[in-house]
Amino acid sequence: MEAHAGTEGSAQAEAEAEAEDSLRRFAAIWGRAVYPLTATSMTRAELESYLRPLARVLSDALSADRFDPRAAVPVGAALVGAHCTDPEALPSILGIIDAYLVLYCPPGGGLPADEARARCSRLQHAVAVGFSQALRERTLNEQESISRAALAAQADAERALAASEARFRAVFEGAAVGIGIADLDGRVVEVNDALSRMFGGEKHVMQRTVSEWAHPDNAATTGALNGELVRGERDGYHIEKAYPRADGSVLWANLQVSLLRDATGGPQYQLALLEDITERRRLLHRLRHEATHDALTGLPNRALFFERLDQALAATAETDAPVVSAATAAPAPPEQGADGGTPGDRSHRAAAPATGAPASTDGGGTGPGRRIGLCYLDLDGFKAVNDSLGHAVGDRLLVAVAERLRDCLTTPDQLVARIGGDEFVALYTDPPSLEAVTDLAGRILSALSAPVLLDGRELPVHGSIGIVLTPTASHAAADVLRSADITMYRAKELGGNRYEVADPDADARAITRHSLTNRLPGALERGEFFVEYQPLIGLSDGVVHGAEALVRWGHPVHGVLGPDRFIPLAEHTGQIVPLGRWVLEQAVRQAEVWQRNHHGARAPRVNVNLSPIQLHHPDLVAEVTRVLDDSGLAPESLCLEVTESALIGADQDALKPLRRIADLGVEIALDDFGTGYSNLSSLRWLPVSVLKLDRAFSRGMSHHPADPVDLKIVEGIVSLAHGLGLSVTVEGVETSAQADYLRDLGCDTGQGWFYGRPAPPEQLGTLLLADAS
Repeated sequence: MEAHAGTEGSAQAEAEAEAEDSLRRFAAIWGRAVYPLTATSMTRAELESYLRPLARVLSDALSADRFDPRAAVPVGAALVGAHCTDPEALPSILGIIDAYLVLYCPPGGGLPADEARARCSRLQHAVAVGFSQALRERTLNEQESISRAALAAQADAERALAASEARFRAVFEGAAVGIGIADLDGRVVEVNDALSRMFGGEKHVMQRTVSEWAHPDNAATTGALNGELVRGERDGYHIEKAYPRADGSVLWANLQVSLLRDATGGPQYQLALLEDITERRRLLHRLRHEATHDALTGLPNRALFFERLDQALAATAETDAPVVSAATAAPAPPEQGADGGTPGDRSHRAAAPATGAPASTDGGGTGPGRRIGLCYLDLDGFKAVNDSLGHAVGDRLLVAVAERLRDCLTTPDQLVARIGGDEFVALYTDPPSLEAVTDLAGRILSALSAPVLLDGRELPVHGSIGIVLTPTASHAAADVLRSADITMYRAKELGGNRYEVADPDADARAITRHSLTNRLPGALERGEFFVEYQPLIGLSDGVVHGAEALVRWGHPVHGVLGPDRFIPLAEHTGQIVPLGRWVLEQAVRQAEVWQRNHHGARAPRVNVNLSPIQLHHPDLVAEVTRVLDDSGLAPESLCLEVTESALIGADQDALKPLRRIADLGVEIALDDFGTGYSNLSSLRWLPVSVLKLDRAFSRGMSHHPADPVDLKIVEGIVSLAHGLGLSVTVEGVETSAQADYLRDLGCDTGQGWFYGRPAPPEQLGTLLLADAS
């Protein structure tokens, strides 16, 4: 154990050393790029050491479980502190982060590459913000200090009028930032060359008062701040402000305004320092756009979608009436028959799909408040396009789909985003009704109805849409998206190229299925499955001829589940193979116990259901042989039941394993006979010895008189089976009338609640003792 712990510690130390080396290499690349643009007394090696902890901050932020780009803001400020203030420094800094951060410091935890790139872009945004803020404060502080000193020197004319005028002019004219002086009425008194260049000419500046330098993008508080300043109520203010240039373009500036007072302390002039941040603002907007928009289609991405969804959900949360979320509703209870199973119990059959009308989601009864509508779209068959034509064609198809989706939006409160792969969402903020949301979904399906023409090839494109309409206070964003996702898959299951509206009951069933699917792989190891047995009774003598093994799941939350609840999930996940093997082993072992304890003329056999997936498993014959050899059970005491749909129409190669099992002496039963479209002539060459008639044939015989049509059909099937040397078992025998009719028609064995429900093996032993007596 100590050696194992040492090995783990060594591996962890190696991983930490490798991560530290990656940080060192990233910092070295960063330092080589930035050092020529840095006015510092540090050597390049010292600068690389200075950058290493900053690189660690970026790496930690990139890999954080709760991603917060604001952690990178101090990095930008620290770079300014290292005197990386050359005009070309910021693009170089951001370029190195963009090119090498994800490469040398990749995030762990299985984070998708697209999400890692999006995080990297937002970290660049944060670094740029920190850099800009620090550089702005440094520049403004320096320039304001110089300007104040120059103006103070000018006012102190008695001591150094000429010198102060010269110093003021030098600073005023040579300053990199724009400087302007205005009187208290807002008339511009003087501007420097930098300010004139910013606005496109001195005339454009001088012919306007301060109050006339307005722009619609400015906040309404700008005028109020200036009024407080000229009244002497404040000494200055600092804001970002937009100005119209002479050519009609927009100048964005960092504006610092200070009040200059006279010798008595009264307000006299306004001093304005302006730093042109137009390009920096464009850069930040570009980084923001890249971080919040899909690179392929240009649509908003998952991050921006969730940002808008969170905003919509929080808009009027306090006034909305809460309702039970479909995603958090109690799971649907297991659907059970009177025996804790289902009347048509089979251990390897798919359950019939649930049906029902969607619950009302038009917002009725929820009280006042805003709502949101969501359309979750997944393209039908998109994987086939990628697999057959390549990802390049698939990408072009996605771009074409995105263009069509944009055209479906009709109001500003609608947003369409790509959230991954071929999945898109349309968010409708506060729709007037459910009909408005379904109209949006209908427009989307209609827009996708026409094929997309790529390189002379018409590619059909369709989609399935899940619709959710909910009050804004009802759900968290993840719950809303999950409900829409579940509903979208329900639309796919119904054939696709359609939309479905969220149904809380259907959502709860889907969540329950997901929970069962997740627990299923470990349930066998935890011993949660057990087997019950339903007797097979001879109709002519009333003797127990055998029993069918039926698997049950003792779920710790949902109780005892019949096979119709979990066998389809096991088949879908591949767990049916180990589960079917376990059921076979349990049933054969139990049959051997019955054989040892049986003293009559015929020992009972055991019937075990065989899934179509097991039928095609390459080790099926070897597993059956091994189980029989290990238990010592005679092969004729085992019967494998295979559904009609799995055998009818199967080719000879598919039937070879079953023929080899039949050659061992194991009986093969054709289960659910009559429920499909059987080719009766195929019974001549199928390796079966038993026909099991579906309960549908005995249902019309529950009471006297029986349905004459059912009697004729069963009579014909029995005659055909006996003519081919097959015995006949009938399922669903629940009344004495059914037993009498089936006996008179010549059926061999019966199975159903009339004789016994599925029960532990001990109860079948009681029936055997009764037969022996």
